[in-house]
Amino acid sequence: MKLSVELKCASSTEWLDCVMADFDAFLQDHADCERKASSMAMSFVAKYPDRTDIIPELIETALEELEHFRDVYALIAKRGKKLNHVIDEDPYIKQMLAFCRNGRDERFLDRMLLASLFETRGAERFKMIWERLEEGSEEKKLFHMLWASEAKHAHIFVKMALGYFSEKAVYERLEAFSEEEARIIQNLPLRAALH
Repeated sequence: MKLSVELKCASSTEWLDCVMADFDAFLQDHADCERKASSMAMSFVAKYPDRTDIIPELIETALEELEHFRDVYALIAKRGKKLNHVIDEDPYIKQMLAFCRNGRDERFLDRMLLASLFETRGAERFKMIWERLEEGSEEKKLFHMLWASEAKHAHIFVKMALGYFSEKAVYERLEAFSEEEARIIQNLPLRAALH
């Protein structure tokens, strides 16, 4: 059983250069993403309370994402910055959500697989940032932890989906999402943001 998601395209060094050129703006966006990730995990609990097998893992994931937010916020505050007053719409997330199907079960599967792709892309990008940060820095330590955690979360969402759907249904839909995700990520404008 395969739990890892394979990205169909790598993030560009141009994206990384953009992030590193305005790291404070990136951290603001990153904090917003962590808040949304925590809320997303809990939204599964709220929308699917009958799927009791996954509730403990969803709660744990939500707590971990909230801890990430706490850690990123601490770094923002240490750099003398504040959180954004308004969370901007994320064009990547919006386009990926538009690819979701309707219907209770179909939407559940799609949202689980989307969450896995979001975490996989996050892990890839956090690793790129980690590689660029200064050795021994607080930022480098933080991004190493984030990279490992996001990769773990990516596997969790695929595993949860496999508890309710056949491998064929999960992997076929994951392949379709991966193709769409690659198309979207390659066409996004560059900005100092996670997506």
